[in-house]
Amino acid sequence: MSEAERDAGNRRIKAAILLIVAVSPPLISLQFDPSAVELLAALGSGIVLGLIIVWYLGRLGREFAGSSRRPGRRR
Repeated sequence: MSEAERDAGNRRIKAAILLIVAVSPPLISLQFDPSAVELLAALGSGIVLGLIIVWYLGRLGREFAGSSRRPGRRR
């Protein structure tokens, strides 16, 4: 697998995780008949939470991979 293919796969995985986490709070809030503001707040919080999870999993993945293979990257 080339580095470009690995990077593309990692971007797809990150996007999928972000999408799943971001849409979960609004879908859960639909059970309680939310207003538009509440629905947008749930979506915003889901996006923020998704970004935090993607960042953390990326950091954790680099730790398990050992030293970074890419020059110029910090651990």
